[in-house]
Amino acid sequence: MNKILICTHWCLVNNSMEKNFFKKIRILDGGMGQALLAKGLKAKGSLWSASALIEKKYHQMVIDTHLDFINAGADVIITNNFSARRRRMVEDNVDSFFVYANEKAGELALKAKEISKKNILIGGSLPAQNKTYVLDERDEHLIEKDFFDQATLIRPFIDFFYLDVLSSIKECKIGLKVLDKMNLPVLLGLHVKSNGKLPSNESISQAIHNCKNKNLIGVILACVSPEIIDKTINEIRECKIPFGYKANLWKIAEPLPHTAWKSVPGTNPIKVLGTRQDYSDLQFFNFTKKMIDKGSTILGGCCEIKASHIQKISNLK
Repeated sequence: MNKILICTHWCLVNNSMEKNFFKKIRILDGGMGQALLAKGLKAKGSLWSASALIEKKYHQMVIDTHLDFINAGADVIITNNFSARRRRMVEDNVDSFFVYANEKAGELALKAKEISKKNILIGGSLPAQNKTYVLDERDEHLIEKDFFDQATLIRPFIDFFYLDVLSSIKECKIGLKVLDKMNLPVLLGLHVKSNGKLPSNESISQAIHNCKNKNLIGVILACVSPEIIDKTINEIRECKIPFGYKANLWKIAEPLPHTAWKSVPGTNPIKVLGTRQDYSDLQFFNFTKKMIDKGSTILGGCCEIKASHIQKISNLK
């Protein structure tokens, strides 16, 4: 990656992201990990999409997948480092690639933006630092260090941070505390279950109330089914902050952490979580239109949301 390009991006990054960016309708990308698997990525262990960062032969595939979403109409792409968190890489005996993988995720996203010649923004994924969809019960100092290490690596390449699929107020507060030092806006992604609460059994409104922060520019429901989003979105609206979602199309309404599928041959979570073959691009369009009517301005997808879904809703801007 051209170091001049990176430095130029870093110097301009704070000017390119307006505080009120998400007060207008913005289209986020879809599910990078599942899109890469559909293109032929052979993931290893529980690395999922991070396999495409470690192995150079997949780097062009990552760029092309980002471009698929950009060309479909996404205003924002998210870096492909969701599974490059340290705990996941230690578990798969590739911790030596931690720095390389996270920096490469930023470089490849920035390269896709450069190729597109479009004025899109790059969100830096900062996922739950242990398992996904469950509360991280580790010591706060360990969680803080893991957030800090990953955030530091992707910081030079991004316009804002995306706290990606967090499951508790504890994680949100630690993540925001770490990001206070990074001087970039933050989009908060909360995961909720069928009962409308976080896996920690805390409510959405409790989470937002406890996570007020000068850098917070929006809150979304992250990797949640359209039906659960529909039932819970009004609770965010009452909190008077730009809001929306990254919906998934897993067949299981309450997805399981990676420990449920990492040993499955092919290491594709779809083999355990399933996918909703019945949910068409038009259905996603109609769902999104309904969410806009409820006040949502941040619109996008997570696992199993394809570029075709994003292209369909891009007409709603």
